Amino acid sequence: MKNYWDCFNFMPELPEVETIRRDLAKKILDKKIKDIFVLDKRTLTPVRHRSDIRQMSNGARRFKKILIGKSFVGIERRGKLLIFKLNTNKFLLVHLKMTGQLIYEKKGNSKKQSEIIVGGHEDKNFKQVDKYARVVFEFEDSSKLYFNDLRIFGYLKIINEKELEKVKEGFGVEPLSPAMSPAKSMAMFKNKKTTIKAFLLNQKNIAGIGNIYTDEICFACGILPTRKVNTLNKKEIELILKNTKKILKLAIEKRGTTFNNYRDSNGNKGNFVSFLKVYGRQGQKCQKCGGEIKKIKVAGRGTHYCPVCQS
Repeated sequence: MKNYWDCFNFMPELPEVETIRRDLAKKILDKKIKDIFVLDKRTLTPVRHRSDIRQMSNGARRFKKILIGKSFVGIERRGKLLIFKLNTNKFLLVHLKMTGQLIYEKKGNSKKQSEIIVGGHEDKNFKQVDKYARVVFEFEDSSKLYFNDLRIFGYLKIINEKELEKVKEGFGVEPLSPAMSPAKSMAMFKNKKTTIKAFLLNQKNIAGIGNIYTDEICFACGILPTRKVNTLNKKEIELILKNTKKILKLAIEKRGTTFNNYRDSNGNKGNFVSFLKVYGRQGQKCQKCGGEIKKIKVAGRGTHYCPVCQS
């Protein structure tokens, strides 16, 4: 049988990003940034603006000027976005996108005393920390934080507090927050004519859910991802809200889902893959009814479901 988790390349979703956030917070907070090496200026520029070389050079100089001598005092997450708070009124946004890594390295006097932790995607030699390095932070204690990105879809961006509020407003409700309660969230489902799959993937509705967890949520609810949101009754909406929290909490507990290239920030593979009921299991038997798991395209994404258990 085909080893299905060797077949995918995916963007880290809320559980994977939250795992990285928690682990890096234990390593880099309150360390003064001694130096920064910008090895690829494109990482500091939004994709649509990467044609202006002069702008990118100015951006790199500004980036270093703002950060060197400062330290990170907190790390937040909004959806799939990491927000590093500086000991000033500035914030560093970090988005891993499809192939990004955040790698922390601290060298000791011996191999056993050295430490490398990897958060995000890996290549076959993921301990080779500088292979796709785009930006490197060197801290005062000589430890380093690498932002690696094979395909350069990810980005680092410095913003102020006012800009941060605007960024946060662009996201929907955080699924693990009190705002995700049925009493507060029911209205966002009202009169929506899109599919449930598209609705859950839209970061302006609910922040942080991607392809993997959307399929798992729909299966847990017994609802087809192709259903229109406006066909859901109150009980079904409450079930979606309940299972969203339940599945994401378990995925965080298991340190995310691993396919061919994701690692948590200890360099370990996430364990939630063994809890997947439909995602990546097309052609296999449904663990609930014994029927065959199907795969179709919904909202432009490969979508997995059980035609017997979901309606």
